[in-house]
Amino acid sequence: MGFVLLRYWCRLICLIGLLFCHEATYSQGLIQRIETVLATDQWLQPGDRLQVRVQAQPGCQATFLGGKPLVELDPRLAKSQRGVYQGTYIVQPGDTLHDRAITVTVMAPDSTLATATTSNKIRFLNPNEPQLAVTKGSLAYLNYGLGEDRLGGAKLGYLDSLVVLHLTGRVGNLYRVQLAATQTAWVPQEVIRLLPPGGFVPTSLTGSWSVYGDSLYDYVQVPLDARLPYRSQLLTEPTRLVVDVFGATSNTNWITQRDGLQALGDVHYEQLEPDVFRLVLNLKHEQAWGYRIDYKGNTLVIRVKRPPAKLQLRGLTVAVDAGHGGTNVGATGSTGAREKDITLAIAQRLRQDLISRGARVLMTRETETTVDNGDRVLLLRRLNPDLLVSIHVNSTGSPSVQGTSTYYRYLAFRPLSVALYEAMRRTGLKGFGNVGSFNFGLNGPTEYPNALVETAFISNAEDEKRLIDPQFQQQIAEQLTKGVEEFLRRTRQKGVGGWLSKKAAEQ
Repeated sequence: MGFVLLRYWCRLICLIGLLFCHEATYSQGLIQRIETVLATDQWLQPGDRLQVRVQAQPGCQATFLGGKPLVELDPRLAKSQRGVYQGTYIVQPGDTLHDRAITVTVMAPDSTLATATTSNKIRFLNPNEPQLAVTKGSLAYLNYGLGEDRLGGAKLGYLDSLVVLHLTGRVGNLYRVQLAATQTAWVPQEVIRLLPPGGFVPTSLTGSWSVYGDSLYDYVQVPLDARLPYRSQLLTEPTRLVVDVFGATSNTNWITQRDGLQALGDVHYEQLEPDVFRLVLNLKHEQAWGYRIDYKGNTLVIRVKRPPAKLQLRGLTVAVDAGHGGTNVGATGSTGAREKDITLAIAQRLRQDLISRGARVLMTRETETTVDNGDRVLLLRRLNPDLLVSIHVNSTGSPSVQGTSTYYRYLAFRPLSVALYEAMRRTGLKGFGNVGSFNFGLNGPTEYPNALVETAFISNAEDEKRLIDPQFQQQIAEQLTKGVEEFLRRTRQKGVGGWLSKKAAEQ
């Protein structure tokens, strides 16, 4: 009897195995594609949406997460495709999922079942076990969101190292940062180090400020209990520096402003939200000359740059950046002309013209060599120029587009880009425009006014012919020098008096 039962169970197991083999083979046709949206590894917290999309045979029933339904879309909502199923699940408190793929089950009208899993993995975060990280390196930064193009995601700003961040999500190599109860940002994986679990979300009361100057800068120091994340904005009309510190609440009893301040005027603070502390630093000069924010221990230090002693080209330190170089060729024209060669030729001519007028010139590259943009930023941070002119060559898919353009990121640095644009137009090039909020690495630093010049379009035959002409390259260099001089002249006209008259009117 035992032998008969053994044979029976063996035959049953074989039949089940054949059935599973049949379904596995059939599933290759039943389910064509499965993905999460976004189609990458994700960390989600309660309240976030897990979104799944499946391409399968039409007319089926599809489920995920152990029975939650996916809806077959009307073809009008799926680019005329049939058999597209979508499902959304809002993560709930207490849900657990630790770096696992999502499995989808599809049942055909004949009750045949098929399963498939996503190639990426999902984690549900436990809010009771905060995931913390600290920034690392010299160029850590935050992004506003997940958007990305050839220049990368739009940057909220740079951060010092060892700033503590509360991570509440992940999409691929970007982590969501909870800056405050109502504000988030995103940070790239390569600029943070994850901390072991068990830490507290960083917060701090603010201490009393110290505001003072030395021979080079004006400073603001605010004691905190931890290195908290921050965001800064250099605003105009009136010119002021605004710094938001996230996770900080005021316990400031006084602000001591010592003698000798040359760049800073009145300073004060606002508690925008219970966990957002804003420093408002009014500047004495209508034209801002840059600033830097970092930490000394857990004390936030804001260093505000003063105007050059004389607003003239003689004695001014000008940084000149020849775009691209080495393995980074840049754009190429129909004649084979390369952006990296043209920018270096113009930069070298600009250097000589500036020196002949008494300026001190710093070059990010002087030869045909590869220099990473991050290394350029760090070099300029160390060399501390008064301003930067970055030289590039434009290109587009339409050969009819031509003209010159200039670019800036921060509104306070727009006057430099405007003066350079007007100077470039005097070469006879058509105008393509002055472009603001430009999300490029060399426009990111706040330490000095900076502008990028796209001299002309190498993709346009007429512009390219001019760009490769040594005489025209010299003309560009001379006009850029005049553009810097015009920027200085207009700044002299504004002077300190404009700030004083505004303050008097306010009072």
